[in-house]
Amino acid sequence: MKTYTVDLQKEYGLKGGKVDCYLVDYPGDVREQFPDWKRPAVIVVPGGGYGMVSKREAEPVALNFLARGFHAFVLYYTVGGENGLPYPEQLIELGATVDYVKKHADEFEINKDEVFAVGFSAGGHLTANLAVEYKTVGEKAGQPLDCKPTAVGLSYPVISKIHGHQGSYENLLYGYSDEAKAELLKTLNLDEAVDETTAPAFIWTTAKDTCVPPDNALRFALALDKYGIDYELHVYPRCNHGKSTGDLEINYYTGENGTIDDHRKIAQWLENCASFFRMYCKEKI
Repeated sequence: MKTYTVDLQKEYGLKGGKVDCYLVDYPGDVREQFPDWKRPAVIVVPGGGYGMVSKREAEPVALNFLARGFHAFVLYYTVGGENGLPYPEQLIELGATVDYVKKHADEFEINKDEVFAVGFSAGGHLTANLAVEYKTVGEKAGQPLDCKPTAVGLSYPVISKIHGHQGSYENLLYGYSDEAKAELLKTLNLDEAVDETTAPAFIWTTAKDTCVPPDNALRFALALDKYGIDYELHVYPRCNHGKSTGDLEINYYTGENGTIDDHRKIAQWLENCASFFRMYCKEKI
């Protein structure tokens, strides 16, 4: 496996953002046998309420997708709030990451038409924001960006300020006037921004999520359904917010919020999401 880090500030002149890259280094005899083989790519977008970037939702997720046949990338985006930067810096950094992967597709042995993104909580909001607004990201960045995702995965996503995690929106829109916030929320309440061009989505959440109510995931799924866009929705009956891969080594088990079997059930989302993405891959991975 080859790993290295890309500095988006250096590559694109942005204000921040770094990407950890996880690439399979094929043995010579495999490459000789399959000289034209390409992998799809997954960009992992951790959560953290736009106030931090969760390590639990970063490398562990990337390595799971790497094992399932995807090259994997983790975006450590600039947070919002008093000590960060407000929107749209986060969206621009994600758009630049997709663009970077596509521009280096041949070098990375990636199919540039198979670039996916998976986001968690506030990172799910950022990923869904790209799914609905990829057409305008280049304009926001002041440079052309090829950043349309093939499809996205949304894990217990923040979708609407009306029904979602208020702190995420406070950090994302920190420093904006009330009037500016109201205008931005026309597109940042993402269920209201879905149209016929929105990317397909795999969505999962838990019915017991008291941090980001499952209503967020349901609303986005219904919005996709309205426009006939492919989606897959899983609502697991137990466990609270922030379960990442669902693995017990990522989730300290106390028995207070779901059983071990409940966590094992949640862990199935990884293969289900990978299977959803494979619908859009020509390679048999």
